[in-house]
Formats: sequence, C-alpha cells, structure tokens
Amino acid sequence: MCAETVDYKDTLNLPKTDFPMRAGLPKREPEWLARWERIGVYDKLRDTAGDRPPFTLHDGPPYANGNLHIGHALNKTIKDMIVRSHQMMGFESRYIPGWDCHGLPIEWKIEEKYREKGQDKDDVDVVDFRQECRKFAESWVDIQRAEFKRLGVTGNWANPYLTMDFHAERVIAEEFQKFLMNGTLYLGSKPVMWSPVEQTALAEAEVEYHDKESPTVWVKFRVAESGGELAGAYVVIWTTTPWTMPSNKGVVFGEKIAYGLYEVTGTPDECWANVGDRYILADERAADVMNRARLDDSMYRRLSDVSIDDLWHVKLEHPLAGAEGGNGEWDDPRDFRAADFVTDEEGTGFVHCAPSHGMEEFELYRDLGMLEQVITYNVMEDGSFRADLPFFGGKHILAAKAKKGDWEGDANAAVIAKLIEVGGLLARGKIKHSYPHSWRSKAPVIYRNTPQWFAAIDRPCNDGQDTYGKTIRERALTSIDQLVKWTPQTGRNRLYSMIEVRPDWVLSRQRAWGVPLTCFTKKDALPTDPDFLLRDPKVNARILEAFEAEGADAWYKPGAKERFLGNDHDADAYIQVFDILDVWFDSGSTHAFVLRDRPDGTKDGIADVYMEGTDQHRGWFHSSMLQACGTIGRAPYRNVVTHGFTLDEKGNKMSKSLGNIIAPQKIVDEYGADILRLWVAQTDYTADQRIGPEILKGVSDSYRRLRNTMRYMLGSLNDFTEADRVAPADMPELERWVLHRLAELDATVREGYAKFDFQGVFSAVFNFATVDLSAFYFDIRKDALYCDGDTPRRRAARTVLDLLFHRLTTWLAPILVFTMEEVWLERFPGEDSSVHLVDMPATPAEWRDEALAQKWSAIRRVRRVVTAALEVQRTDKVIGASLEAAPTVHVEDAATLAALKTASFDDICITSGIQLTADPSPSEAFRLPEIEGVGVVFEKAEGDKCQRCWKILPDVGNHAHPGVCARCNSALG
Repeated sequence: MCAETVDYKDTLNLPKTDFPMRAGLPKREPEWLARWERIGVYDKLRDTAGDRPPFTLHDGPPYANGNLHIGHALNKTIKDMIVRSHQMMGFESRYIPGWDCHGLPIEWKIEEKYREKGQDKDDVDVVDFRQECRKFAESWVDIQRAEFKRLGVTGNWANPYLTMDFHAERVIAEEFQKFLMNGTLYLGSKPVMWSPVEQTALAEAEVEYHDKESPTVWVKFRVAESGGELAGAYVVIWTTTPWTMPSNKGVVFGEKIAYGLYEVTGTPDECWANVGDRYILADERAADVMNRARLDDSMYRRLSDVSIDDLWHVKLEHPLAGAEGGNGEWDDPRDFRAADFVTDEEGTGFVHCAPSHGMEEFELYRDLGMLEQVITYNVMEDGSFRADLPFFGGKHILAAKAKKGDWEGDANAAVIAKLIEVGGLLARGKIKHSYPHSWRSKAPVIYRNTPQWFAAIDRPCNDGQDTYGKTIRERALTSIDQLVKWTPQTGRNRLYSMIEVRPDWVLSRQRAWGVPLTCFTKKDALPTDPDFLLRDPKVNARILEAFEAEGADAWYKPGAKERFLGNDHDADAYIQVFDILDVWFDSGSTHAFVLRDRPDGTKDGIADVYMEGTDQHRGWFHSSMLQACGTIGRAPYRNVVTHGFTLDEKGNKMSKSLGNIIAPQKIVDEYGADILRLWVAQTDYTADQRIGPEILKGVSDSYRRLRNTMRYMLGSLNDFTEADRVAPADMPELERWVLHRLAELDATVREGYAKFDFQGVFSAVFNFATVDLSAFYFDIRKDALYCDGDTPRRRAARTVLDLLFHRLTTWLAPILVFTMEEVWLERFPGEDSSVHLVDMPATPAEWRDEALAQKWSAIRRVRRVVTAALEVQRTDKVIGASLEAAPTVHVEDAATLAALKTASFDDICITSGIQLTADPSPSEAFRLPEIEGVGVVFEKAEGDKCQRCWKILPDVGNHAHPGVCARCNSALG
C-alpha cells in the first residue's frame, strides 16, 4: 500500500558533534602544546604519582649544534611513546631530556669564527674560549628544545640535564677520578685514530667509514748478504699507505703460507723490474704481483721453494738504506719474523710493519717487549712529517682543506718518488676502499702513535664491586648476558662482539672544550712507576668542590695547580694534565648525575630503558657500559632499545647532495606532528625505515580513517549519561562480542607497549577500529543507534561505544598525542581536563568469552558470503542498497545454522529480511570458494520501504504513523 510521505529525518537519533573531519593539525597543535604547558601536565603527573612504581627512560643526549633532522624526530618520538605508554599503564614514568654540550663539533664552530677573522685560537685565553663554546651550546639547546616540544614530546623541559652544567662537570670529573683511584687509568703510547685536520685522537664512535681512493705500492726489501742462498733477492711488500714507509721497522711473514723464489727473465718497456731480479713471494700471490709489475707469464719463472726456516735466517734492508742524504735514518737492518695476522689472500704474503701506525704491528712488538726499538715519532699533530726527517720533513699526509673532496697531501707522492729514485719500487697503482673518516670534519684519519690516557679494560678494578667480574670487560660481558634485555635481540650480539675484542679505552683528547682529566703526574717519574700518578682523596675533593661552584673552567684558572695540591704536595714536583676527556666519557657518565643525583632520577641509579639508534652500539650504549662497569660494577640500564636509520622512499641514505633530505619541521608544517608520529608508529623502527611524500600520503589516509572512527563515536555518544549505561550481562551477544574483543585487545596493547612494539600496537588497534568496528559493528548498529527509541539494544550499543571511547583514546594517546587530546576534550571539556592525565582503563577479565567469540567468528564467515552475493547484485544494478534484499542462505553445518538463528542475522547482514535453511544450495546459489558449505540465493525484499529506517517490510503503512514499520512507529511514540 502507498503511505503518505512524511519527512522523519528530525526524528532520527543522528550523530551530533562539533569534532571536525578536517584536522588542521599544523595550526591547532601549538594550541594544545600551550595548553599542556599552562596546566602543567607533566608536573601534575609527578605530583599525583603516589605509590605508582617508577619507570625511567634515560635520554641519550643529542648534540647541541644544529637543527633537528628526521633521525632526531624518530628517536625522540619513540622515546615519547615509551614514556607516555608506561605512564598510562600505571607507572610513574619520568623523562629528563638532556644534551651533550662538550667536544670538538662545538669547538670546531668557534674556531671557524676565528679563522674567518684571521685569528689564531691559541692566542685566545682558554677560559674565554671555553665561555664562547658554552654560549654556542646554550643557544642550540634552546632551539632544539623548542623543536622537540613541537613534536609533542613530554618531559621535564624546564629542567633538562646538560653535560656542561657545573654539577655535571663536577660528577664527570668525579667519575674519572674513580678510574684514577681504582688502578685502571694509565698513560700509554700506542697507535690511535688521529685526525690531522682536527689535531686530536678520536674514538671509534667518532669515526665513520667512506670510500677513499688511495695510492698503493709494491716495495722491495733487499735480502742482505748475510741472508745465505737468498742474499740479493727481494722480499716484496704491498701497502695502501706509502707514507708509513719512512716509519717501517720490520717485515713479517706467515708460517702457514707457501713461499717461492721467482726470477725475472724478461721485461717490457717502462718496468721497474730488471732481468735477473729475484723476488720472494707467496705462491698464491706471485702471478698477481708479477702482473702488477707488468710481467706476463713468459717473463718470469719459479726457481724454488722458500721454506719458513729459510725466512727465519733472512736479514732485510730498508729500501732507503744507504740513500745519499738519508743521514743513516734507515741503515739499520729491518726486523724480520713471523706473525699470525699475515695471510696470502691479498698483497704479497708479507706485511710491512710500522708499529707507530698500525695496531696489529704495535701489539706484536709490545708482546715481544721490543716497543722501544720500533716506535717512531715521525708524524706530527697536523699530519706532517717531523721537520728533520730526511727527504720528507714537512710533507703532509693530508691537505689542510679538501679539493673537490680530495684530502690527499704531498707525503705519499714524495715517498713514492723517492722509492722510485732509489730503485725500491716494483709496482704502484690505486685502490678504492672503505676508509675511516672523522664524522665531524669528514676528513680521513690516520693511525698515529701518541702518548694518550687509557682506561684498561682487562686490569682488575680495585673497588670491591666484583659481583659481575673483576675487570671492566668481564663486568660488561656479564651485564650484557645477565642484566639487560635487548630490543631487537641482535643488539646484544652486536655490543657483545664489540666489547669482546675492543682495545683499552682512549680517554684523552687534545682539545680545550670539555672536562679535563683531573689528575697530576710526578715529574721525572716513568708512567710505570707506582707514584707516577698522584692519588690523593684530599686533592680530588678540592677539585670537585671547585668544579661544583665554578665548573670545569676552574682547572684552567691561574694558580689552579697550587690551589688543588694545597699544602699537601709540592706544586713544582707535579705536572698538571690538560687533555680533556673523550666526550663519550661525558655522556657515558650521565647515569651518575642524572639517574643517581636528581630527585626525579632513580633510587638505584639504573635506568629502565636506554633507547637510541644502531650506531650507538659503538657509541652511547658502549661508552655507558664501559664507564658504569668501571664505577658501579655493572650496566647502567635494564633494557636497550635500538632503532635503525631513516632512508628516502627509494631506500637511499638522505644527503644534501642527493637533495632527498626531509626535515621534520617541514613535515610538521605541512601535515602536523601527529602524522609524523603516526609514521613512526606504523614503521618497524628496529630496521631501517623509509619516508617520503607518497609514504606520508598513506599515513595521512590511515589517520583520516581513524579520525572518522573517533568522530563517529563522538557523534553517537553526544548525550550519553550514566543513566544510559547497561551492565554487560544485560547486553545482546553482539555487544558482548565487542567486549570480548576489547579484552583481547587490551592484553595485546599492554603487552605491545611493554615490549616497545608500537607497530604491533597500532596495527592491532587500527585493524580493530577499521575492520571490527567501522566495517562491522558500527555498520550493523548504525540502524539501532539512529532508529531505535530508548531500547535496551540502543542503550547497550551506546554503553559499548563509551567503553570503546575510553580505551581507544588512551590506547592511542601515546602515539597521536594531539588528536586524542582533541577527541578527549570534545567529550570532556574543562580547564584541567586532559587524556594525558588518565590511565588506560582496566578491562575486566570476565569480558573474555571464547565460546561466544567462536560463535561470532562462524557468523561473520557466513556474513561474508551474504555481503559478497549482494555486492554482485549491486554491481549489476539489480539493487541499490542491501536493504532491498531478503536472500535465502543455505548453511550445511547445523551448529552454525543454529547460531545464525539466534543472532538477528538480517540485521547482521543489513538486509530487510533473510531466510536461513539447511537445504542443500541450488546450483545457482552464490558461493565463496574459501567458505565451504554456504550458498546464497538472492531475492528482493517484499513490502514497502519504511520512510524512517528504509527497511522494506510487509507491515509498513499499517501503523499510527504513516509510512513506517512497527519498530519506527514504536520509537515515534
């Protein structure tokens, strides 16, 4: 029958909310930041902590010398998610941001200013210079702090830690003094990585590896007449550092290598070999060496085997021995012996030894007790040869400035030219290889023997803290395996393997901006003498008292030595050390002046989490481990979380030259910080990640879908009150199924956050919101929410929406800090209201109902077949909407059929009617191959369309209100 047309739109319970679909994050996020600062969210959480268990993430300090890059944003966002999620899971979660303020990068910037003005740094008073460095660092701390806060990172921004604070400098000095007092500090002379450009020693963590083209030479060492049958032959070595040849003190061979004596029988033009020359070579390398000398197979022959016994009796001459003008510098015979590190995989089977410039050679002669005979001091601080070195004095290994990326000085060319002149060269070439460079100046570094201060990692620490071992190495390796959890686990293997083989820690740097090595040495005493180092607790205490009041500048003020030694020691009898500490010692000490000393630190001085990039296995994780093992006897952390590097969309490393750098500030300005944070949450940060415009578009789409979900809930909860709440026991099965899913998800979210798995958390919540809620539950319950009157079903649905709201907002608040605050305030406005002041609500265990979940899993499987069948009809334009259908559904499984009959399956499928039958499916029935035993026969719904809910039902028009069904008539009253 035809019913009178009435507009029932205003009678529906349509969603009502002012929550905008368009986020406008770049403009609105600063307003929330200002609000959080105004109401003091971070401080309120501290003030109301009560007896909550503490949780502390210790911040690895970024360097205060430039704007943030995308790696900084990734790093700080992950940290923020860790801190916020643990706070909302019931911990008192603290975060003290900090900055590394000392060291060469800042010093380098100040020196650049001097160079631009034509000033010499050495002419500036050291305290004045240090004050300029301090001001430079302060300015960048303020800039970076504002940039970090803009990302939504919470923390004690008003009182961060700075390694240049007076108390921090005092503690760093105090931590150094523990090495002084426990016997692990010593002055040694050994090859260290040295930057001629920066004129200081470098640690491994300060070095990065880049390809470099180097000259390579094959050099002849003549066997002296005393060499028996081999006299007059040549031992050939190969090196990629010709500049080390003036410092050669020996050649070594391998006892497991087969050697032969080879004779030149013919030569081509332009060849440095002569007919009759005899060369001793590893048999595996002979053909390659001859080829490098431009000798083909017809131009040489193998004369005989050369036994290892023969080699042990050989005496060698340096190629420059007897050279006119050499002043006897190289006339002594060269040492010749076996060494374990020699192989025949490349080169010649022999290795030339310059122990002043190579660690393996140094250790060889150290273990032989021969260092005094073989150590040279030919290379100066700036990488030049000493002025009085014959032929090469004043030549530089590296240029002062790179020319088109080339740092090559004139030393290699001078050495090669001289070797050619004296007939010492067999061949030369070039090689492109991975080579260490300073990560600051980007210049190559060299190995150079210099006196440096070291912490011995295999010497027992006399401090009585031997629970995890007696030496730093033992304590570190035990800590790695017994005390620390690693995310990902590969971090354990990486740090363990590094510490297992690492040499002693080079603590000293020849610079000015930092904490000095606060110690004194006795004049005329040898470093091996027991009284070489002054170990006096009273002197130490005076130093620390001065540093607490004045900072480390106190060390450089006139009369400092006399002040600190006092009347206890004769100042003229001691030398004050002016080297500064490796900045990794600074940052490695932060556990002492942050975790131990601050009221918002930790009771035991141990952090729950250290979280940094993979490069920090050789950096902060490493130095913190060594430093703490030397002072407190164990690792300063319980968890180590590691993230990878950020690449562009094609997987390339970001660089200015490629033009593919994406600054976090640009992303924030264009998309908002929440989009950047969501990118972090969606990526597997434990591996390298990619970012770019297309990836950010995908992130924005995920954000939009999630925002839609939250907006729908807000609209449907518009006027919800406690009077509307329904107990779970009184809810329909569909609502109880949602509660079951909430209980499952609550466990997933908490476990994920506890394991720092933000990708897993977000993936689970996002899939739940878009698949279980938007595409299933909301889709089904939209009809009841819009069209029911005050029914138990509608009240139950809105109760579930309220429970969903509280969980989704708090689960997502650590990730989408701004958006979830916006969502929260839309529902709970108020000056002191904030989602970040509440916890994730506890989810009752009784919500779990596995039997119900299995039942509804079967129902959803059948629903998939029905909706797919209706989609075919919609595509073929047989129907325009699923409410026009009333299909027959054939279900073979009796248990599933019974479940469907109790579930209002027509509502579940959003049809106007549905018929369920156990009859076999006819041939024309629609089926999905992956869901067996279900067939759907399409039929149109019979009756008229309800003008209010749009269902097509036979009873429409038979009620008091025209044109509506019975349900809608009841709702209208």
